[in-house]
Amino acid sequence: MTGRQLDALDRLWSAYGLTVADDPAAAPVDLAALFGRRAPIVLEIGSGMGDATAAMAAADPGRDYLAVEVHTPGIANLLGLVERLGLGNVRVARGDALDLVRALPDGSLDAVHIFFPDPWPKSRHHKRRIIQPTHVALLRSRLTPGGTLHCATDWAEYAESMRETLTADPGLVDVHGGYAPRPEHRPVTKFERRALTAGRPVFDLVHRRA
Repeated sequence: MTGRQLDALDRLWSAYGLTVADDPAAAPVDLAALFGRRAPIVLEIGSGMGDATAAMAAADPGRDYLAVEVHTPGIANLLGLVERLGLGNVRVARGDALDLVRALPDGSLDAVHIFFPDPWPKSRHHKRRIIQPTHVALLRSRLTPGGTLHCATDWAEYAESMRETLTADPGLVDVHGGYAPRPEHRPVTKFERRALTAGRPVFDLVHRRA
């Protein structure tokens, strides 16, 4: 990590950070206490360096953004952005995203964003993908009725697998009847620009809890 990232982590973690418990059942997350208010919650799974999360939170002050990441430099970078932009509606969790979801109450999320998750392209690693039936059912259970699960990927094969898995979930409704138009609220990140430069199209999928 850079010196600036280390400084941000040291100074800001106690105010904005959340460590994901190894036993979610023993440590449920009180979202109102975490954010100091009651507001619709957006869960950002795999926030990377945090640029997209910070931009969306800055443009959407009426909702609170809970970002979860395992990459410490990315966590530290997002903390620095939170301070620099004065974002009171962002908290950053460190640990396993699914353990965090298990620690959240049913129906507590207005939206879940999963942007450019690891595609695990080799067939023998597909079981590690986050978008698979049991995980989708868990995520859906945490959405409020009408809440949205929004995924994006630049891997065509994973996009099709995502579409099939999301469509098969009986509690989700495909908002666009297939791949969604690129939403304006999702910022273009450096990662996405690299994918487009390499000639890989980006696929968005938006499903709503019935």
